[in-house]
Amino acid sequence: MLQQTTVASVAPYFDRFVARWPDISALAAASLQEVLHLWQGLGYYARARNLHACAHVVVERHRGVFPEEPAALRALPGIGDYTAAAIAAIAFDRRKAAVDGNAERVLARLYAVTDPVPAAKPRLQALAERLVPEQRPGDFAQALMDLGATICTPRRPRCILCPWRCCCAAAASGSQEALPALAEKMERPLRHGVAFWLTRPGGTVLLRRRPAQGLLGGMTEIPSTPWRPEPWSLIEAMHFAPAVANWEPLAGTVRHGFTHFRLELAILAGEGLTDGLWARIDQLDQHALPTLMKKVARHALSALVAQPHSGGAVSECSSNSANNGSITSPARAKRIGAKDRR
Repeated sequence: MLQQTTVASVAPYFDRFVARWPDISALAAASLQEVLHLWQGLGYYARARNLHACAHVVVERHRGVFPEEPAALRALPGIGDYTAAAIAAIAFDRRKAAVDGNAERVLARLYAVTDPVPAAKPRLQALAERLVPEQRPGDFAQALMDLGATICTPRRPRCILCPWRCCCAAAASGSQEALPALAEKMERPLRHGVAFWLTRPGGTVLLRRRPAQGLLGGMTEIPSTPWRPEPWSLIEAMHFAPAVANWEPLAGTVRHGFTHFRLELAILAGEGLTDGLWARIDQLDQHALPTLMKKVARHALSALVAQPHSGGAVSECSSNSANNGSITSPARAKRIGAKDRR
């Protein structure tokens, strides 16, 4: 849970998680949807899928007991070099160097490593391995992480409290805040999509399950087009509509940021019937909806209240929709919707 997520964000999730599944066998017996539902809002859902898959493998192949060797640990779903080293050191007291982002920062400053991360990672790993003591390597691993998290912080490190201040090359040269050097970040590209808010009498909305693999794998979502660099025209979007309906674009867009790209979703709302997973709108919190889909639901409900059957509302599917044929108005949606679907 702590991968790319802060302790403050993780703590309540962790407490609920271990209360629900206190051991590896209990987690393996749970369904993936149960795990994803409890995980929703924490992000990076591949971690939840891998954790669940890992529990299955440990129970089925290792009789519910984690292997102790790093090589065997790396063979488990979701466990790479860092996690394998951390488990081996902390759980089994093996002499392994567990180097997370906090430890990288400490090492880069301690040895004044000026190569930018991530290119410097192999060198930092090698330096860490030289430092691991024969005794209590697990305590050393946790101490190194905590040193980076609480003392050797990214900004305003509290060097006066650091036990390694006397031998820190960055502290000696005053270059603490310049290290570790970071490679220049590439601007995240923008992708576009169209979500379909399909309701039926009785206050239910259509949902669907995403494929098990890939982004947001196994999560529940509001149906949408694929996400691509170009904005969608209404005619193009209709090929992915889940049912025949008088689709009306709602004003505004939903914006969301993923690790490697930004996303803007326009929303089409309609009423219709089709086979699928229907959920009560007032019970959406019972489904494993990722944060993006919660945003879509809130936006759709808010927009429908603000513009019920408002013929002049404009969608912000594209900043220059008038020039590229992107979705423009509910009136146009009514004229084209059912015909395009056929």
